[in-house]
Amino acid sequence: MNKCIVSSTTQIINPVNLYGCELKENTFIGPFTEIQKDVVIGKNTRISSHCFICSKVTIGDNCFLGHSVVFTNDLFDWPEDDMNKAILRPTTIGDNVRIGSNSTLLPVKVGNNVIIGAGSVVTKDVPDNCIVYGNPARIKKNK
Repeated sequence: MNKCIVSSTTQIINPVNLYGCELKENTFIGPFTEIQKDVVIGKNTRISSHCFICSKVTIGDNCFLGHSVVFTNDLFDWPEDDMNKAILRPTTIGDNVRIGSNSTLLPVKVGNNVIIGAGSVVTKDVPDNCIVYGNPARIKKNK
């Protein structure tokens, strides 16, 4: 852990790679997880093992991430095809969101009370109160 703000009630199962992130009250971080700088994990949120949460991700309160959930912050549309000019975009996950194992999320906004099915690839914003799954993930049901 390097330069992280970690609540005293957070539980971390090593080994993990955490740097420059904020972990709020009662969070759980499973082993073999990487959380990069400028990430905020909300209260009572559980991150299962083998997850990768890149810079510029905010996850709300009372969320659950299954095993091996991956976030990206880059759409590989760099100006002049120059990697040094990469455009890093934010991802925001609302409150009470469940993300199934092996899902991948591109830079998107996910609303409150959402379920993302296992193995989904989320390429577009997801509104509140729905269930999405698939590749690409599509709304299958409103809650």
